[in-house]
Amino acid sequence: MDNKNKNLPNAENPEEFLDMKLSKPKVVAAGFSAVLSSAKHVFSEMNVGRGLKALAALNQKDGFDCPGCAWPDPDGHRSSIAEYCENGAKAVAEEATTKKLTAKFFADNSVMDLAKLNDYEIGKKGRVAEPMYLPEGATHYQPITWDNAFKKIAQHLNKLRSPDEAIFYTSGRTSNEAAFLYQLFVREYGTNNLPDCSNMCHESSGVALNESVGIGKGSVTLEDFYESEVIIILGQNPGTNHPRMLSALQTAKENGATIISVNPLPETGLISFTNPQTVKGALGIKAKLTDIFLQVKLNGDMALLKAIELLMLEAEEKNPGSVFDHDFIKANTTGYTEFIDGIKKYKVQELADAAGISMEQVRQTADVLIGKKKIIACWAMGLTQHKNAVNTIREVVNLLLLKGSIAKPGAGTCPVRGHSNVQGDRTMGIYEKPSEKFLDKLKATYGFEPPRHHGYDVVDAIHAMHKEKGKVFIAMGGNFLSATPDTDYTADAMRKCDLTVHVSTKLNRSHLIHGKEALILPCYGRSDKDIMNGKEQFVSCENSMGVVQMSKGNLKPISDNLLSEPVIVTRMAKATFGDRSKINWSLYEEDYDFIRNDIELTIPGFDNYNQRVRILGGFYLPNGAREGKFNTLTGKANFNVSEVTFPKLADDELMMQTLRSHDQFNTTIYGLNDRYRGITNERRIIFMNEKDIARLGFKAGDVVDLFNYHNNIERVAHKFIIVAFSIPEQCTATYFPETNVLVPIGSTADKSNTPTSKMIILKIRKHKETKA
Repeated sequence: MDNKNKNLPNAENPEEFLDMKLSKPKVVAAGFSAVLSSAKHVFSEMNVGRGLKALAALNQKDGFDCPGCAWPDPDGHRSSIAEYCENGAKAVAEEATTKKLTAKFFADNSVMDLAKLNDYEIGKKGRVAEPMYLPEGATHYQPITWDNAFKKIAQHLNKLRSPDEAIFYTSGRTSNEAAFLYQLFVREYGTNNLPDCSNMCHESSGVALNESVGIGKGSVTLEDFYESEVIIILGQNPGTNHPRMLSALQTAKENGATIISVNPLPETGLISFTNPQTVKGALGIKAKLTDIFLQVKLNGDMALLKAIELLMLEAEEKNPGSVFDHDFIKANTTGYTEFIDGIKKYKVQELADAAGISMEQVRQTADVLIGKKKIIACWAMGLTQHKNAVNTIREVVNLLLLKGSIAKPGAGTCPVRGHSNVQGDRTMGIYEKPSEKFLDKLKATYGFEPPRHHGYDVVDAIHAMHKEKGKVFIAMGGNFLSATPDTDYTADAMRKCDLTVHVSTKLNRSHLIHGKEALILPCYGRSDKDIMNGKEQFVSCENSMGVVQMSKGNLKPISDNLLSEPVIVTRMAKATFGDRSKINWSLYEEDYDFIRNDIELTIPGFDNYNQRVRILGGFYLPNGAREGKFNTLTGKANFNVSEVTFPKLADDELMMQTLRSHDQFNTTIYGLNDRYRGITNERRIIFMNEKDIARLGFKAGDVVDLFNYHNNIERVAHKFIIVAFSIPEQCTATYFPETNVLVPIGSTADKSNTPTSKMIILKIRKHKETKA
């Protein structure tokens, strides 16, 4: 069946606008409004007993890991009231819903009709309750047995001319055990085509940190926040994307830390916070978080960092040894002299102007940093999704190195991951560019020769499918179409596949924009009990700070026809290989302990895995940068010399970033409101500066079409409402996935190849209705 692009979410006939309401943006995050929102979402999806049972186990040491973000749990005591946030409760509501989709639902609803729904409506349909198959040319999914589904996959994989014609995507929700088996299957099959969601988010962080400090992960622990003197938060909105981080910031603030926030929008969660679990929070007393708010232009972070460094250098030269930690620099770094020569080429005023920050604020910030030694730098997509993302993150590291603010308590790097096991998946080997050391270990452990050439990342995979070099696409979780850039191009690529397979909990748009044949394989969620051979199983996850802990669901699955992700992988492998495999795949179905035994043999840092993961709270993986061991090519932490880019726009051009609403986690849309920004009942909006609105001849409330012309290709997103907002001139913001159609597949970050979703050059025109 050929779904036309008019049925994509950003097409010319989007749903009619609902009754959008605007209110003043909130100035306090969380509080009892968050409690009420959590309860509303949970109890609308399941009965009270099931909902309370799920929430009671969420993020507890003997419970299950939140299917939302990767913010760490406390090492010590965890709240018995609620060790979760509003968005964690929403994530559980989505996953643990009792709404289920059986064969009758798919018989009653064609793929074409379902594709006309928006992403929110699709997601609210419920859990997929049995395996479904879409034959070539069919209009409706139909039921298929598990055995026949695996046979179908095996037939397609085994008839390919090369293993590199298959693409195996991974979502960050996938557990350590499933991810390890998945990469093992893929490499025994013969390819490194293992794109994952990290390619679209923190790949830039991994590249930058590996080059600078020798490990692609953050160096801090949660305890470091409580000892820090300064916490810098760049391009991150914790109030919506990582709400439990607010508690850590509140404690840090109470302990005397100064918090500096750098962001184009004044996000509520960075302004102040009410914790409903504290006495003050219960009384409605808010805790102010940010001390200095730097409302930087889009991609102005590099200029801002260099301006601060220049002012610090001025102070250092006036009083040598008073600002920079020369003992640390001499003992642990290389490239300091070249770095200093590089920043001296600039003038502070030109850098401040490029960043859009006043000299007064730049000096205020530099003065704070000059006198402090324990500094943590946090960042997220606001830094990682730019053309110069890797260099910008390396500039963050430069600042920390100047102060010796790494490998000491209360200091270091903190890239805040967006999905709860995206870091663990990479640790398990989900990577298109595996190291020779890792591949040698696989060979030694299993006796097969793994492929040595690099595979496709997300962008390369889309191009390969578009060129018909990728013929089979298998996704372990996620919503690939809605997560990726250049929606129309990606949809065309997916349709050119012979087979698309999605291991999923719920219906999503990627099931509706498909290959010639398609399969949906329904799996357990984090909250589901997993009983195998009469024994309750558990999996494990790694959080943003390198803690590995067990995750054990406590709810009865909504269907008896679901399988766990590890079992799906083992059966897919057995069907594909038959008796050709060197691996005893059946052993892994007996008990997940056998999977962890093999992880221990293969992955560094997992000694005594089965014993240590059963210790409540888990264990920390080794972290060289945390320990002062910089495993770079030089053996030291490396300063980086980079240039500042000064973007030039035509008079009618604007810069656009995509972002989440508060009723959203990644591509999962929980609702149509964005409470903190004052938006109710609408998602097709564009936030603009009031001066830009007037300068371009518009007014707030106008309905406009958005255009991008990268590489002379017109991309358009129709019917967006202009909302005046506090955002720098020439900068705009819109929600994804609605505007992913505007993100060019050909615009990616240097070195990491991450789509530049935070820097889209935009033109805006008033929308004109066209006759059907």
